[in-house]
Amino acid sequence: MPMSPAFQKRLHPVLSQIADHFDTPFHIYDEAGIRETGRRLIEAFEKIQPFREYYAVKALPNLRILEIMQDMGFGFDCSSIPELVLSRMAGGRGEDIMFTSNNTTPEEFAAARAEGGSIINLDDISLVEKLSPFPELISFRYNPGPRRTGNAIIGNPVESKYGLSHDQVVPAYQMAIKKGAHRFGLHTMVASNELSYRNIVETTRMILDIAAWVGRSTGIQFEFVNIGGGIGIPYQPDQGIFNLKALAEDIEGLFRAFQSVNGYQPGLSMECGRFMTGPHGVLVTRAINHKSIYREYVGVDACMSALMRPAMYGAYHHITVPGRNNGTPAKVVDVVGALCENNDKFAVQRSLPAIEEKDLLVIHDTGAHGHAMGFNYNGRLQPKELLLRTDGTVELIRREQRLDDYLATQTYDPDVIQPH
Repeated sequence: MPMSPAFQKRLHPVLSQIADHFDTPFHIYDEAGIRETGRRLIEAFEKIQPFREYYAVKALPNLRILEIMQDMGFGFDCSSIPELVLSRMAGGRGEDIMFTSNNTTPEEFAAARAEGGSIINLDDISLVEKLSPFPELISFRYNPGPRRTGNAIIGNPVESKYGLSHDQVVPAYQMAIKKGAHRFGLHTMVASNELSYRNIVETTRMILDIAAWVGRSTGIQFEFVNIGGGIGIPYQPDQGIFNLKALAEDIEGLFRAFQSVNGYQPGLSMECGRFMTGPHGVLVTRAINHKSIYREYVGVDACMSALMRPAMYGAYHHITVPGRNNGTPAKVVDVVGALCENNDKFAVQRSLPAIEEKDLLVIHDTGAHGHAMGFNYNGRLQPKELLLRTDGTVELIRREQRLDDYLATQTYDPDVIQPH
């Protein structure tokens, strides 16, 4: 279910004090919930060694959150220079970082190899010749094409821009061997926000089959296989939670079978982002207006610059109104922001308790791909981020954007040319 009862119990009694002190809107994250999810992930896969979670920085690129991940022993999954920099600021070094980019520039490769380097996970066979000097440890991302179907979010693998095609995999590793590589990983990701553990099991079966095939063809023994992220969270109250225990048990069986046939067992890597932080964040916003025309609208002081998933994907985010859930008659409303776009809506025709101006609304499951996907269209500025720490204190971990930030890139040294 959205927003765990434990998070609600920690947050709701003090929410009005937090809102009065920090002002709305803000995202707030639950450190205790994040750490508990990390503990569950580690314990689930303790029988497969080595096991490593590389937190997907794109989900919530906040330094304090990354420091929590580093403290739990997790690495970082990066795909840009700023993500590399943040991960190193959080304490990530060398093989703590997996760099998986696409359409990668020389500058990005240089950054990935700086400060002790990182694991480079190549997305394209053509990049083998562009990577110089070639690293001793290399991984490639596999795209199964028509051999697998994706899911609703990640789409059909045939149409995906990511990864090597099936017929490129063996040649890619042969090229890497000739370039001097002698340590190897293998990566794939064919699902996103997947609630069926069986889908992830089949992904694991697929990648182990590819590892065995490449091994037979090249003599490679893989140090790790990375099954990507993709473990989903239940955004809607009637959705069941992901069965992590069943996933781990089935994957253990696949790894044992691999070892019995191939004589060795690679490590297991994952790069969960949404699963780690998604349910442990909420967007808190205040009702500031009502409008009655053909529909009933509740206007709030946040807009889609703070959370664009509902507008971009039609995604559902559960909404609660603390203090208004005690038998108050419900009304069907659209919950909207102030952006000059008609899809600037957090909820469409949603039955909610009758909301009065100044009421706080809690929009659930914004701990991943929430603030991270923010933007500045219409000159709207992004909100602050807070951390509800395990000791009950609340810490500002990112201030709100200000007008000076928005205007900063329009202050620059003059630079004019006259093309011939």
